[in-house]
Amino acid sequence: MQPNRPRPGLKGIASPRLVLPLLLVGSACAAPPATWQAGPSLLHPRAAHAVVAGDDAIYVLAGTGRDGAPVRAVERYDGERWTVDTELPGRGLNAPAAVILDGRLHLIGGFDTTTNVPRVDVDIYDPPARTWSAGVPLPAPRGGHAAVVLAGRVHVLGGGNSRSTLANHDVYDPVSRTWSARAPLPRPEGSPAAVVLDGKLIAIGGRSGAQDFGAVDIFDPAADAWTPGPPIDPRATVGAAVHCGALHVFGGESQARRQVLANVLRLDPHGAWQPVAPLPTARNFARAVVFRGAVHVVGGSLDVQVSHAPAGSAVVETLACVGTT
Repeated sequence: MQPNRPRPGLKGIASPRLVLPLLLVGSACAAPPATWQAGPSLLHPRAAHAVVAGDDAIYVLAGTGRDGAPVRAVERYDGERWTVDTELPGRGLNAPAAVILDGRLHLIGGFDTTTNVPRVDVDIYDPPARTWSAGVPLPAPRGGHAAVVLAGRVHVLGGGNSRSTLANHDVYDPVSRTWSARAPLPRPEGSPAAVVLDGKLIAIGGRSGAQDFGAVDIFDPAADAWTPGPPIDPRATVGAAVHCGALHVFGGESQARRQVLANVLRLDPHGAWQPVAPLPTARNFARAVVFRGAVHVVGGSLDVQVSHAPAGSAVVETLACVGTT
């Protein structure tokens, strides 16, 4: 299947209410400060990895290191330093997704080691017990997807298998321990970013083959339907986070320009993307999470992606919100 081309301009917005309710959320500040800070470096450089944040720590899982080899160490950041908390089961993964659900880390799918062979495995890590267990497998193998928790359920979006890019949107219900299909993405896309804001799921960017997308799509779980939001310049492997009450997009990669990106975009209350302070270090696989009032962009690759074994970096950079601690 050939993916649809991204929508130009703001013509895709069906009505202002599709965007404005997502932006008018309580915030500790009107806009982020203008400077980034260097955080403690990762112990293990990595890219094509997964990053999640809980109340007490950030966890970094999987991916490939500076030499492109799989990284099995799982690192934990407590706000002061990184430590190795455990090791992955198995031989390693590139481009999995991860979420925290009920206090446990769920490592979802991904490509085996440094290949494009996708996996169905869901591995669950219990931090207090420091033990792994097997979760309910995905309905089908995939890697390069995004995952978020919305209303107590895990939503998995896009990605690819060894043959094609996927539009699939699968939802895991931890009560029934079952997966079900929801409305697919408007186009097949690998390496999208996804966030939850105001009870809706937002998918950002992505790619299929050599084509990058600039689409921003909003999923309403009550309607089981996607609507278009204001697009960005096409890119993939971006980071995304809700920071200071607004949606932000960090870094990524443009295949058309063969360029790793440093720019950071903020969606303002009028539905327009505005540039804010760029990343000091341009990165693709710019995994971004919010922890203790700041965005942390953790690891990533400094080079244009050419394989399933990108060279990772140990760079961690943070951007705090005024008025938070």
